[in-house]
Amino acid sequence: MQDAYFLYHSIGQYPGKEADLARVMAEFAAVWGAANDAQWGWVLARRAAFVDRWRGILNAPEGSVTTAENVTQAVHMLLTALPPERLRGKRVLVAADCFPSNHFLLTKLQERLGFTLDTVAMRQGSPWVEDEDFLAQWGRDVALAILTWVSSTTSRRIDLAPLVAHGRAMGSIVGVDITQGAGLLPFDVTAPEVDFAVSTSLKWMCGTPGAGILHVAPRLIPDCAPELRGWFSQPDPFSWALDRFSYAPDIRRFDNGTPGCVAALASLPAMDWHAAQDHGALLAQNRRQTARIIAAAREMGLDLVTPEPEDRRGGSVMLRLPGEAAAVVDALRAEGISTDGRGRILRASPGIVTTDSGVDLLIEGLKRHARG
Repeated sequence: MQDAYFLYHSIGQYPGKEADLARVMAEFAAVWGAANDAQWGWVLARRAAFVDRWRGILNAPEGSVTTAENVTQAVHMLLTALPPERLRGKRVLVAADCFPSNHFLLTKLQERLGFTLDTVAMRQGSPWVEDEDFLAQWGRDVALAILTWVSSTTSRRIDLAPLVAHGRAMGSIVGVDITQGAGLLPFDVTAPEVDFAVSTSLKWMCGTPGAGILHVAPRLIPDCAPELRGWFSQPDPFSWALDRFSYAPDIRRFDNGTPGCVAALASLPAMDWHAAQDHGALLAQNRRQTARIIAAAREMGLDLVTPEPEDRRGGSVMLRLPGEAAAVVDALRAEGISTDGRGRILRASPGIVTTDSGVDLLIEGLKRHARG
């Protein structure tokens, strides 16, 4: 396992991940390839175990979490399930530093669902949207707001509680994309209580592509009528009377046809590994290593675009380089150091497999390649 691995904002790693993946996929192949009737019981039980692991991370009640392919699909599932009058003629509020894929989706959905997408801009020279600017733009005509808990471009962490409280006062539906912080930073869907949350399992939980989740608060679920529905959306999936469809009373109404389970079962070993860890120790390691990177960047005169206070950032450090980051990423990769970049922004996220000597390698590599 690579000591100088800094890609937890993209794909998380843990000791033994390759072997765990090989084992569980071999088990799946053996079960799915057997000429008997054991397949669905085995697969659905593991999908349920995956959901339960996520419920533990979110402190979510039973019947409030289901699987999705990714956060964009999960947002689509929620918005298109709401009563049309909840959105039509009103605003949906997002920040300019949201995950771009969600913005692409909302830009298109506003045409059909009749809302106006309102994007809170960054201040001149600021790399993120300020909470107070988001609050100032959040009026009673905002039907729904999607909050990005931790930014993928700056690792800036919003102050969630006052934003959710304001949303409650405005009568808005409040959702939060927790992808960049979930599994590293403590999160509780009930404190403050949000209406929905979306995430993937790729990052701090070290899962696989396609293993996303949607949480919907139990009080909101009865108001939702998902347009993509199927036999798994019902209280009894085997109720096949064509003239008597009804939605399940819980999150299962957001399921539709035969569920895709492979990503969930492939991610379950990683989720089991994560559940067995000392989460305080995981965070402490990240905080120690990110603090070293931040201090070194300051000494080198590099432009830090991640907040320095621990309570205002996620698990990553983003640096604006003098030139395009791609050349630096390539040079670091050649030296066994894994980072990535977006334009001039270099992103580094240490996790459980990142050693202190790996941090030394990154700092020395930045001294050689990142200065102007």
